[in-house]
Amino acid sequence: MTSFAIQSFGCRVNQAEAFAWADMLQKHGLVYRPDCLHSDIVLVNSCTLTRRADRDVRHFLNKIARINPEARVVVTGCYAERFSRDLQDQHRVWKIVRNAEKDDLPKRILASTGRGMETESIPFRSRALIKIQDGCDFQCTFCIIPHVRGKSVSVPEKTIVQQAQAYVEQGYREVVLTGIHLCSYGNDRPGQDSLAGLLMRLEKIKGLGWIRLSSLDPRMLNIKLRDTLTRIPIVCPHFHLSLQHGCDGVIQRMGRKVKVADYRAILGELRRKKPYAALGADLIVGFPGETERDYEAMFGFLEESPLTYFHVFSYSPRPGTPASGWEQVDGKLKKKRAAQLRTLSRKKNADFRRELVGDIHEGIVIRKREGTAQILLSNYVPVQVSRCKAPERELVRVRITNVGENQTWGQIVHG
Repeated sequence: MTSFAIQSFGCRVNQAEAFAWADMLQKHGLVYRPDCLHSDIVLVNSCTLTRRADRDVRHFLNKIARINPEARVVVTGCYAERFSRDLQDQHRVWKIVRNAEKDDLPKRILASTGRGMETESIPFRSRALIKIQDGCDFQCTFCIIPHVRGKSVSVPEKTIVQQAQAYVEQGYREVVLTGIHLCSYGNDRPGQDSLAGLLMRLEKIKGLGWIRLSSLDPRMLNIKLRDTLTRIPIVCPHFHLSLQHGCDGVIQRMGRKVKVADYRAILGELRRKKPYAALGADLIVGFPGETERDYEAMFGFLEESPLTYFHVFSYSPRPGTPASGWEQVDGKLKKKRAAQLRTLSRKKNADFRRELVGDIHEGIVIRKREGTAQILLSNYVPVQVSRCKAPERELVRVRITNVGENQTWGQIVHG
């Protein structure tokens, strides 16, 4: 039987798309294999957010061509959108699918393999991912994504609710909502859909344990949305914000109309309403013109903030964006500053997890191996446990027993 594998790079939206493809391809008779090096068809959902992302995609394609030369390689995503000619000229690619054609990707593959009969599918992941929005209407001076993803487009609320219901019926207890700019959901459908309204509809699905959201833009976290996020019990207490920096001057040069004072107010409110919530952030270090004073302002803000972790990206010039032509920060200095921020993130995260010791939290079994299991708590803390009888995707209760620098341990609590 024809087998397929999927390699996703970059954002949660790519992961959600891959999740949907895997579900459809399996239902129509293809066999999923986690090993891309031994599959008949390899789907590559690419990313071009940074130079490193570009490099990772190219290296992976070269590896597939070298080790699995007979594989039919399908490349889609943002790298494919920017460099389709490069893919055709330099890599052994079977099909290139533009972002606008992604929804038809499974049908194209099924047509080429002659598959059409519906069969049962096996879990591709322990949590179901749903893309509810694509594209972005903002024009941040560092970001290439609006050029390769287009304007914000929302999936109709009815379609999302039906998809979530189907995943619950398949045994999934957690649904992750993803989007390129999640907080823009419904803006292109005024008077019809909104993110707050969608969450209230999803809350009514019987058997749905959790709703988790991917990155949220603080510029659009209005009072109503913040209230909805913190009021609905099944919305996970895990809020990841696209802050990008912690200095007003740099934020302004990024083209983002928001101030650090707004960040402080939003983070403070989320912490008050959800004391054990994980609060994360995306940050860019070494943005053009970032001075030592700018960096120190960001470091001080992060150190004092209730953030429990942050993802740090060294600024990477993207040709075609305004910031790529500005005076750049020295590469070694960027690397040094990024390392300092990652050290701070690890410390803040360990401090946060230590506060959980002795408490009982709900979690989902995401991986089992040799008598041990990894549980992902609702607040996004992964916990290692032993003697877990519950199957993957099941909700369990865990008491936190011990915390290390990079790991957390616990015990399953019954009853």
